[in-house]
Amino acid sequence: MKNFVLMLFICFLAIVKVIGRNSSSLTEPIIPNKIADKYIPAQYQNIGGLLGYRMNVNLEKRLLKIDSAILLSGFRHRPGSQTWIGEHVGKFLFSASKTYTYTHDARIKHLMDDMVQKYIVCQMPDGYLGTYLEKDRWTEWDVWAHKYAIIGLLNYYSITGYQPALVTATKAADLVCNTFGEGKRDLMLAGDHVGLAPGSILEPMIDLYRYTGNQKYLDFARYILRAFEQPTGPKLVTQLEKYNDVTKVGDAKAYEMLSCFLGILKYYKLTGETKYLTLLQNAWMDIAQNRLYITGTASDHEVFKQTGVFKAENEDNMGEGCVTVTWVQFNLQMLQITGDVKYAAELERSVYNHLFAAENPQTGCVSYYTALQGAKPYRCDQGFSCCLSSIPRGISLIPEMLGGNIANVFTVLFYENGEANTSLKATDGSRVDLKVTATTNFPITGKVDFIVEPSAEKEFSINFRVPEWSTDFMVKIGTESYSKVVGGIISVSRKWEKGDIARVTFGMPLQILSGGISYPNQVAFKKGPQIFAIDQGLNSQITSLNEVIYTKNIDLEASNTTLPADWDWKQAYKLNVKINNVSQNVILVPFSEAGQKGTNIAVWVHR
Repeated sequence: MKNFVLMLFICFLAIVKVIGRNSSSLTEPIIPNKIADKYIPAQYQNIGGLLGYRMNVNLEKRLLKIDSAILLSGFRHRPGSQTWIGEHVGKFLFSASKTYTYTHDARIKHLMDDMVQKYIVCQMPDGYLGTYLEKDRWTEWDVWAHKYAIIGLLNYYSITGYQPALVTATKAADLVCNTFGEGKRDLMLAGDHVGLAPGSILEPMIDLYRYTGNQKYLDFARYILRAFEQPTGPKLVTQLEKYNDVTKVGDAKAYEMLSCFLGILKYYKLTGETKYLTLLQNAWMDIAQNRLYITGTASDHEVFKQTGVFKAENEDNMGEGCVTVTWVQFNLQMLQITGDVKYAAELERSVYNHLFAAENPQTGCVSYYTALQGAKPYRCDQGFSCCLSSIPRGISLIPEMLGGNIANVFTVLFYENGEANTSLKATDGSRVDLKVTATTNFPITGKVDFIVEPSAEKEFSINFRVPEWSTDFMVKIGTESYSKVVGGIISVSRKWEKGDIARVTFGMPLQILSGGISYPNQVAFKKGPQIFAIDQGLNSQITSLNEVIYTKNIDLEASNTTLPADWDWKQAYKLNVKINNVSQNVILVPFSEAGQKGTNIAVWVHR
């Protein structure tokens, strides 16, 4: 009887260990970075509001609808139906891993597990994990697909510790390393866009080195950096050093270039070679100041365009979804490296506008390009375009953006419902566990209550990011008020007690944005972080959006009751305009929500 009880107890411990591992633990890299992150995201749960709503759409209507047979078809029956079909499994595993880390949803875990098991057996004996026939290997998008294979498998490994996923990734990487390099095949010629596409495998090579400690992956990463500058390469480093202009690099292809930036930033963190951070800080500045649409995306026909050109019709193929997501990833890495909240501001702009606009909240369908003028061309394919696989990746990263420790101070970056958990050092040097719960209906109003619950009554600081679009930003705790802004934040240092409430208030005045050289004599409307649009489907009186003329500098008036019953995010406003010279009201909704029923929309309005 005693032995039986002992066996039951051992089994119980084993079950607890497995459950704990599957729900919360992460497999960490074995090689540390030389440059430690200055921003460490808090662990968030119960995210609500617009962000929580759209994250749930991404889970329920996009990721859980994925059919592994479709994504694996190119591996099971080589060659695949498209030259880039091999990227979609890796992209899904990235999105699903990030989503599971936040939700602990058993359904997405099961779908991931099943996908990985079926994916691994598709690998060829020599390590090949692409969809090409042997005679066509390493052309077009083959290296690119291997990049996403390694990224996806490593993300899955990081949350499960499943060793075969790591082994499969290393075998694929070994084949790439054995195929390309000095004295071997030229990596820059193994894909499109002057080597930017195949060169972006730099990112997972750095990750794989950190997870395995195998020097060959670091050596290959250094080969890629040299190859960028050879005659067949995009001259990424030298052109940026010379011009600080991303249009001068390779063929200016935005998605592939930003993908290379992600790898270079990881190389900088690993080695501490400062010139690479400086290089990409300058590249970031060029994009943010000269290439970025008001909705937080870039690219026209998939390339970075000349300064100030922001054509935004359907025929302009603007705002490629993959560019939006990789710009988000770029900013998230820069935030982690520097702790500078200006990168959080760009994350907020992209998430609340172009990232969400690319996924239909009613169906989960995704648009490859998402124009500001015209209809959003949503598609429901399960992964046969790069952007349909990419947009879920961007949304899955949202929990990492909301707030966390910057220089050991918990810092609120986004103003959204949710519960953050972290640990920090108090003024006396002791450690404090901290839970901060936010309650708000932002972005509809500028009021947020933060309930602060430290594990002990200690003195420490909490920082609050002050958005550039806000006015009269104030933090009030009891009778004490804080409004001094330094470096884009208000810092509140005090002895915190369990149950303290930090009441944050700020104004969100209507901003009228100029259309510049692309839309002269036209304006757009911004309130808080959101850009607004006129949806023709909500305004039956409009026969053509070109008829609408904004004539008065007046604010928006809330008008949520005008929305259809199946319009889930209830945020709408009235605006007085002239249509055919007759004064009347039109309904505006967030650009992220506009056009979900396939109707024409307009962000830019005549004045």
